[in-house]
Amino acid sequence: MKNFFSNIKGDAFGGITAGIVALPLALAFGVSSGLGPSAGLYGAIFISFFAALFGGTNTQISGPTAPMTAVSMVIIAGIIATNDGSVEKALPAILTVFLLAGLMQIGLGAIGLGKYIRYIPYPVVSGFMTAIGVIILVTQILPSIGYYPKEDVDYVEKFKPQAEEVILENILKEEAAEDILVLEDFKETISRAEKITQADILKESQTLAAKNASGVLGAIKVLPRALKNINWLELVLALFTIVIIYGFKKITTKVPSTLVALIVMSTVAILANLDYRPIPQIPQGLPEFKSEIFTNFNLASIKPYIFTALALALLGAIDSLLTSIVADNMTKTKHMPNKELVGQGIGNSIAALFGGIPGAGATIRTVVNINSGGKTKLSGMIAGVLLFIILLAIAPLASKIPAAVLAGILITVGIGVMDYKGLRAIPAMPKDIKIGPLKLSSEVLIMLVVLVLSSVWDLVYAVGIGLVIASLMFMKKIGDLTAERSDVKSLKEEAWADEGDFPINLKEEVFVKHIKGPLFFGSTSDFQALAQQIPDTASIVIMRLDRMQYMDQSGLYAMEDMLQDLKQKDVEALFVGLLKQPRYMMERIDIIPDFIPNEHIFTDFESSLHWIKTNVEDKY
Repeated sequence: MKNFFSNIKGDAFGGITAGIVALPLALAFGVSSGLGPSAGLYGAIFISFFAALFGGTNTQISGPTAPMTAVSMVIIAGIIATNDGSVEKALPAILTVFLLAGLMQIGLGAIGLGKYIRYIPYPVVSGFMTAIGVIILVTQILPSIGYYPKEDVDYVEKFKPQAEEVILENILKEEAAEDILVLEDFKETISRAEKITQADILKESQTLAAKNASGVLGAIKVLPRALKNINWLELVLALFTIVIIYGFKKITTKVPSTLVALIVMSTVAILANLDYRPIPQIPQGLPEFKSEIFTNFNLASIKPYIFTALALALLGAIDSLLTSIVADNMTKTKHMPNKELVGQGIGNSIAALFGGIPGAGATIRTVVNINSGGKTKLSGMIAGVLLFIILLAIAPLASKIPAAVLAGILITVGIGVMDYKGLRAIPAMPKDIKIGPLKLSSEVLIMLVVLVLSSVWDLVYAVGIGLVIASLMFMKKIGDLTAERSDVKSLKEEAWADEGDFPINLKEEVFVKHIKGPLFFGSTSDFQALAQQIPDTASIVIMRLDRMQYMDQSGLYAMEDMLQDLKQKDVEALFVGLLKQPRYMMERIDIIPDFIPNEHIFTDFESSLHWIKTNVEDKY
């Protein structure tokens, strides 16, 4: 408990700052999800507080994130479509799926699966994150220009024949369920059909129109129509929001530019009495416990989404633990992955019980917390409490925020979440596979497969397919390398014979590290610990790479990060026995010669020893 309150001032400032950053994003993600701004705010409140309290990363700030919202959006749209387009009817099933995902996360942590997240290859993560950016960016174009398919009368009219067909099909299903469907006598069917009103048909048509225009492909399909029906006021509000977000960052980064944009544009719209579209109403007062999750429980309605709930749980785990690694690097601490998953699961489960959308560890909010002085779990809890106070105090005012302003905020989120590092590396990746006459890079192929399938098909299946391809590619490469080196006798693992003559007086100044196998997505976390192993007295690190036959893109960036850490500590690195494939990878992104000049690369240990004796001074 003493440790819990050891940094009250720093944690208070960090938590308040992170909570302020979270506010506009929580509202925007809530609207984007389809459940409204209150769902985003409830998710931010409960996940931030409980994931911090029970989690395994002291400085983590959690809440709705772009990847979690993108997957939630698909789940919500699917369940609403099967419930006659009614959010109210669909809500118990939606929240049950979210609760199930939270419970699964607790289970993942309880059985110790947190440590296995590191086996997700970089190209899969890169393709997925870029796809999230594409999904958010494309789907927010419509609200940013004030076009809503459900409200386009001519567009909705096209779906009336299909709506009548769906309604009739539902009547037949109801009769079959009640065991009164008789194919020889349709009197009951006709009786029920006569009760269908034009309002019922219109409602179903609107549901089908919205479903047809959802997702990346749907938005692209209706874009030509949307561009002919631009609401110029909404577009101006969205554009000025984007300009403020990017422009204000150039003035200062101490105040969140998204919050500035939200306040400025909302104030202008309200005071000028503009005829804009506001966001859905945020209920004032305490969040309500959604007892209908249990009272209206229907296994049949959530059965198709059990696998999706697991995927949501895994995505939240990956999202959170990647943020935990960022927090570790900034604070020089070590998170507890399994405990973190349990904390995230508890946060998501409680959020679902009160109508909140699911979330995960949020990188930007965590970085803001750390930079503002947050050091303990109290900071994340304070962020949640602050959002709760904001909910109670300004819910009616927040309900006047223009929808186009939140669309503008989300467009900048979509642009920011893409993995530009991975995209820039596409031309540099070695073309190591051949498909017919084409030579391609396996890393790039995996990334593009995940990117395209995630954007236009299904996020969950895309990641699964990406993992399968990455595993097959990796197995082939390691098999090829093993066959290539099978005639080489194995060296003793205890010590490398050529290091016997190393000068004893320089052992304080020179640190020797042996890399004893491929540097790939499954071994990067152990490799990243290298910088922490180096004694403070060392000014030189000799890296023995004779047995590092292969390096993939994850390993490449792990090497780059480690060399940057060494450079910041004024420690020089020497490479000994660098093999062909890893050298090619490092030359393609200029690790060689930017970090490691050619004169620091030696074919054998004896050559490096000669350089050490000539250039390193005995200081200790």
